[in-house]
Amino acid sequence: MKVTKWLGLLRSVVIYHNPVRTRPLRRFYGGLLRPGDLAFDIGAHVGTRARAMRAAGARVVALEPQGIFARYLRLTLPDDIRLVEAAAGGSVSVAQMAVSSRHPTVSSLKTGFVEQAAAAPGFEHVRWDTAQQVQVTTLDRLIAEEGVPRYIKIDVEGYELEVLSGLSQPVDYVSVEYLPGFPDLTLAVIDRLMQLGPYQFNPVRGEAAAFLWDRWQGPEDTRAWLRGLGPEAGSGDLYARLPSAVG
Repeated sequence: MKVTKWLGLLRSVVIYHNPVRTRPLRRFYGGLLRPGDLAFDIGAHVGTRARAMRAAGARVVALEPQGIFARYLRLTLPDDIRLVEAAAGGSVSVAQMAVSSRHPTVSSLKTGFVEQAAAAPGFEHVRWDTAQQVQVTTLDRLIAEEGVPRYIKIDVEGYELEVLSGLSQPVDYVSVEYLPGFPDLTLAVIDRLMQLGPYQFNPVRGEAAAFLWDRWQGPEDTRAWLRGLGPEAGSGDLYARLPSAVG
């Protein structure tokens, strides 16, 4: 099992530290973040996004609950990125994470996610073969410690709504992973964001590092787009912004 975990880490490093991915991502974040901005990377994985945010001039706080990835990040992240070995959720607590040793990017704290994902397109070869007890903090607590961020990136395999339940104020930009096989998860996230502020939305497909739409859309058009995605469509990130963030 230990060898499998290290192979899973190596696989992630090879895939996500590829310059074909990292260079466009750095340019993309350069258009989103300004020097001196604060950014939270929730679900930092191997640190690709955290490094891209830093390259844009942001001060970065990276959360990663999986022990093997946290150890890797502690050894490889620049010293000025704060690493927190924890997940984010609705309260400060301890939780059980379902872990896939071979495909650690899809490890999740979401109750029921593993059972549903096992039959979903794209997850056919994934097995959640172990569990890890992880510390959980909240976005509000991070804000109390670090200040209000301009941007919060959330990639937590179905646990996005729980992460946002620990946020009690709007921030300029938020992004969440969307999974076409689980549209209800993202629809619930849109509802939560609209409780916090008058957000507009724009998706990024896969690792494209470019917005899909020329104009940001309101919640209804975004919901319609999500409902129209077939389960075989690829995943991506849905970005939300406040109108006041522009300019």
